[in-house]
Amino acid sequence: MPSKRRRLSAFAKILIALVLVCGSLVAGAYYVLTTFEPLDTTPPPEPGCRLDMADDTYAMDPRQAVSAATVGGVAFSRDLPPEAVTIAYATVWQESAFYNLEYGDRDSLGLFQQRPSQEWGDPQDILDPVYASGAFYDELVEVNGWDTIPVFEAAQAVQHSADGYAYDQHEQLSARMADVFTGALGPAMTCWYDAETVESLRSGQADVVGAEEEMARVFGTDPSSLPLDGEQEPRTGDLGWAMALWAVAHAEEYGLTSVSYGDQRWSVSDGVDGAEAWTGIQDADTAGSLVLR
Repeated sequence: MPSKRRRLSAFAKILIALVLVCGSLVAGAYYVLTTFEPLDTTPPPEPGCRLDMADDTYAMDPRQAVSAATVGGVAFSRDLPPEAVTIAYATVWQESAFYNLEYGDRDSLGLFQQRPSQEWGDPQDILDPVYASGAFYDELVEVNGWDTIPVFEAAQAVQHSADGYAYDQHEQLSARMADVFTGALGPAMTCWYDAETVESLRSGQADVVGAEEEMARVFGTDPSSLPLDGEQEPRTGDLGWAMALWAVAHAEEYGLTSVSYGDQRWSVSDGVDGAEAWTGIQDADTAGSLVLR
């Protein structure tokens, strides 16, 4: 029978072997953990748009940016000052938050929640943001002193809402948005999409002609007829930049991968590397691009 010392010695050998095996496993696991990059569990950025306003930034859903660019653009077709855009924006914030709604109180519809029964037009007309914006502006300019009275009073004079003072809460944001979408701040808006949409845009065919035709309908002038340096700009703002931002907001709709104006170019992005999509033009590649003078 083995001695007690031999039994302990054998046990010690087994224990040492187990320690060595465990140590090897731990070392191997450490090697794996330190050799391979950790999994990135950060969710991809959601599609969105960002306004770079004079004193802050503001995030918008791409659908909201589409509506805001159109409402602002139609003001150019009437040669209205930026104050008209501010009033329109305050109204749309209160009525629909810039979503083109197919429903509302009673028979109210669209961005401005206009009612067919109140002679704003047929439902299909009211759901056209260009028509709805034009109808609002046409009524606004008939209001006595619309450009000098408080924003909420001007909006209420057009809308005849149950709570006209509610428009007042949107005045400050609306004025800063008007600075952006009327082009006063240059390349002050960008949008980005999910990776699948970006890939689809880059591999698809851009409808540049369609975008230009719609811009002419929105702004009341052809994109090829932008004022030259020294020529009179519309009262509304910088027409070229307003058109460029409209095109950025509508990039997904028309399959645009880039928009160029002056010496700046916006390129479609999935937002992973940030949303700084406006850069100086480095080359002459215009595939899928809408180019403004």
